[in-house]
Amino acid sequence: MAATQTAWVTEEQSPSVKLSLAAREILHEEQSEFQHIVVADSIQFGRMLILDGVFQTSIADEWVYSEMITHVPLCLHPQPRRILIVGGGDGGTAREVLRHTTVESVEMVEIDPAVIAIAKKYLPEIAAALLQDDPRLTVTVGDGIAKVEAAENEYDVIIVDCSDPIGPGKGLFTAEFYAACARALKADGIMVQQTESPFFHQQLIFDVQQAVAKSFPMTRLYTAPIPLYPSGYHSFTLGAKTRDPLASEWRTPSLPHCRYYNTEIGKAAFVLPEFVRHLVARDETPMTSSK
Repeated sequence: MAATQTAWVTEEQSPSVKLSLAAREILHEEQSEFQHIVVADSIQFGRMLILDGVFQTSIADEWVYSEMITHVPLCLHPQPRRILIVGGGDGGTAREVLRHTTVESVEMVEIDPAVIAIAKKYLPEIAAALLQDDPRLTVTVGDGIAKVEAAENEYDVIIVDCSDPIGPGKGLFTAEFYAACARALKADGIMVQQTESPFFHQQLIFDVQQAVAKSFPMTRLYTAPIPLYPSGYHSFTLGAKTRDPLASEWRTPSLPHCRYYNTEIGKAAFVLPEFVRHLVARDETPMTSSK
């Protein structure tokens, strides 16, 4: 990420592709213990969070990501009560989880306290759950991997709301971590993780699908349009012990706040274009490299 005198912020999305956004100003910049953090007020996307040069979230489109990483697994699960969020320091996922009346407890484990503090100050719309006093939410600063490894048969849904597989997020993309998630989940548990762009990160998606399938009988990819992210087309990998999103009944709770998610969209997100179907079926060699 680079900011010039004209306040442009740039993410290198692949070795041959960069996305630059004009910004009114850089609101905050610091080097935390774990990563370089920038908050920019971009003209197109509004206030946005950038970690180690990678665009993470923005006021303009975060709701697509937050709704899809949350409501898909929670509506697929028959009775989600105990939820673990690994990462998610901006608070968007916690905000969406707490909209479900079935939820009794939410644990959010974020490794970098600076992300939480910055989100509260500069992204209060996203961090709303972190600014409120909902007794169901517990926020812990710590290692999400260690949290998962210490749990057994404890959670209904685990949401891995992590950054890219670099820096502090690298260990969240391994077969060992997915196996630990399976142990931490109850008998009908579900795990979901963001897995980048089907255009720019096919190798990552291929590797994650194989790794998740070692621990979860039902492994599915679903997608959503997120303009801020590489190619504007983003993927999520879902691992379930018993619930197949293509065959199981979905809950239809009242979610009037949603700007993107509805039950039909949730189900349709698992309908994949041919090149992605071949990729997850493992009958086509990935054409692109992970970032």
